[in-house]
Amino acid sequence: MKKYLVLIVMALAIVIVSCEKTDEISVTNPDQVEFITHSEVVIPGQYIVLLESSNLKSAYKSKAEADRAVATKALKISNAAHINLGEPKMVYSQAIEGLVVNISEKEAKALKSADGVAGVYADKMVTLAKPGTLPSDPPAETVPYGITRVGGGTTYTGSNKAWIIDTGIDMDHPDLNVDQTLGATFITRTTTPEDDNGHGSHCAGIVAAIDNEIGVVGVAAGATVVPVKVLDRKGSGAYSVIIAGVDYVAANADPGDAANMSLGGGVYEPIDLAVANLGAQGIYVALAAGNESDDAENHSPARTEGVNIYTISAMDSNDYWAYFSNYGEHVDYCAPGVSILSCYKSGGFATMSGTSMAAPHVCGLLLATDGHLSTDGYVSGDPDGDADPIAHM
Repeated sequence: MKKYLVLIVMALAIVIVSCEKTDEISVTNPDQVEFITHSEVVIPGQYIVLLESSNLKSAYKSKAEADRAVATKALKISNAAHINLGEPKMVYSQAIEGLVVNISEKEAKALKSADGVAGVYADKMVTLAKPGTLPSDPPAETVPYGITRVGGGTTYTGSNKAWIIDTGIDMDHPDLNVDQTLGATFITRTTTPEDDNGHGSHCAGIVAAIDNEIGVVGVAAGATVVPVKVLDRKGSGAYSVIIAGVDYVAANADPGDAANMSLGGGVYEPIDLAVANLGAQGIYVALAAGNESDDAENHSPARTEGVNIYTISAMDSNDYWAYFSNYGEHVDYCAPGVSILSCYKSGGFATMSGTSMAAPHVCGLLLATDGHLSTDGYVSGDPDGDADPIAHM
């Protein structure tokens, strides 16, 4: 049965933004771009092995030391089961304890029943279609309706950061305050978390675009955003890579920081577990509910429950339910997600629609309020009959 990618921004349109500085943003040359969903594709012979947790993160001073301890632990388990794991492709020790290995299906089944193993999962690749391109010259500043609707737009004066787990961020975008030191990429063939897709920069702008007389203003305006690149220029990424990004945030973020994950797919327990543990470490996590008009129960990480975890549905400028948004008991809040103007790659700006856009509104609120969200009314037309509260400062 096909499982479809939740990550997609479901862009209804991307518009070219005028380079002229005027009192309003003018748009020309509309460029219709559809972000088509793709099935999740199993990566042959590659598995994520989850180990039973022994709290190695707290036992070691660095992630490198904890990673070595996880690898040693896995080696002992595999030797006892007479399975050769080989050199692990990735090791996790901060959000979960586990590793990524290339083994046969027979070995994977045998390892699943070994003492000390919590689960073995086939790794999968998820993909979104390539977006269009936009010019890099910024327009005159505007405050998008979504920012106003959630009570955002005030300059952030705190010291916490927003971690954008996505396609990266435009590292020198004039409307973003990007931490280039903490930024990281987990995509092979890239050396920096530069956004060559556009999706991550768009999310970052909603969270924290600077109030600087150009472009747009974010919810927590001017806050530092940290790019964690887990999807490539085509919007492709393996679950194992996404989990590596979560593990990195767990190792480097401080309590009170916020993370945005406008991505996902079908039910996938390792991601759910990693995200839940990230929240348990004091990091606020905003999750896109997904764009399948389906119950979020059927999608990860949208289905994740736990402390500091918030799943977000989408609405339009009239507080009416966005037809594409997922729904259900796992959804915590609703936020604007239709025709949202924000930053884009190459210094540009774009209008996009999706729960991918709704989640970063709440990520910004979580950062600005230290997790003390308020609400302002309820969304109309929620298909599950239990209207989601609209998130507010």
